[in-house]
Amino acid sequence: MSTAPVELTALPPLETAARLGRLRSAFEPAGCDVLLVTNLANVRYLTGFTGSAGMLLVRGENALLTTDGRYRTQAREQLDAAGVSARIEIGGPADQYRALASAVASARVGLEAGAVTWAAQRALGEVFEGCELVPTSGVVECLRRVKDAGEAARIEAAAAVADEALATVLPLLASGRTEAEIGLELDFAMRRLGAEGSAFETIVAGGPNSAKPHARPSSRPVGRGELVVVDFGAKVDGYRSDMTRTFCVGEPSAELREMYEVVMGAQRAGVAAVASGRPAAEVDAACRSRIEEAGFGDRFVHATGHGVGLDIHEAPAVSATSADTLQERSVVTVEPGVYVPDAGGVRIEDTLIVTNTVARAVTRFPKELVVA
Repeated sequence: MSTAPVELTALPPLETAARLGRLRSAFEPAGCDVLLVTNLANVRYLTGFTGSAGMLLVRGENALLTTDGRYRTQAREQLDAAGVSARIEIGGPADQYRALASAVASARVGLEAGAVTWAAQRALGEVFEGCELVPTSGVVECLRRVKDAGEAARIEAAAAVADEALATVLPLLASGRTEAEIGLELDFAMRRLGAEGSAFETIVAGGPNSAKPHARPSSRPVGRGELVVVDFGAKVDGYRSDMTRTFCVGEPSAELREMYEVVMGAQRAGVAAVASGRPAAEVDAACRSRIEEAGFGDRFVHATGHGVGLDIHEAPAVSATSADTLQERSVVTVEPGVYVPDAGGVRIEDTLIVTNTVARAVTRFPKELVVA
């Protein structure tokens, strides 16, 4: 496999300009007339603005973005590039609050309950004096579940970068390098191939560390005959990929190979269950039942998957308790695992685009256990 550095100009444009209209149609079901968006990933989704500080007030006919002086030029450029019409107010916190207050006289103002601290809620109560503050949940996130062509292309580009980076770094597993050294090389390879960074903190975990689902790379060298879990992803224009492969340097023991085969079978079953209109809990059940039948049910200690996009974990949830139903053009992971303390762990994960028929995997690195 060979991937040239990512060129954003070659990717389809994002459909950002249409999103505010879709959001406004969700106000009445959410019980609000106005929505204050403070989750920065949601601000980016709705406007294209990528700054590290800002609030977006969305009303019936217009929108107001507030941010500070660091982003005066950037904010205007990014909203214009996205085709988003919104007033921009620049200033310190007090200036931003005044701009928000002047924009709303009397209304039900929705706050993103998951992104507003108690202290912020108290401050906003003073800002929107005379208004009713309404807690909302998932109003923007529900829109984000279904990806447009530009979003899907960026996730697929991130996955291709990760595939190529792993192919470059894989020989290091047999070189006696430490988990941390291998993880660092993987992160560097993704940057060199055009990613803006890692999708999350890269996991390289060998031997007993592989039995810890979210182990951090350590100074422990990767040894022969032990399992190595590599869980990582790339980020391209804000959008992320997520992939896990498990390897063994040399031949594994019969016990370790059995664990691998069980997880591989479970992952295949989960991938086959991914389709539009299917309850996400059924995908979890497809994986979990295979692992339970093999006697490892108590060793599968996390959910089967999650949505992926601007955040590495977003809707829909793919778990036993999920109430979500998969939708066409959602992007989810399927990542069953088995973890046996002191022996090792196995996790195999792909990022998938949901379709009406067979799910399309965008992470395509081979799933071969043995590394020579």
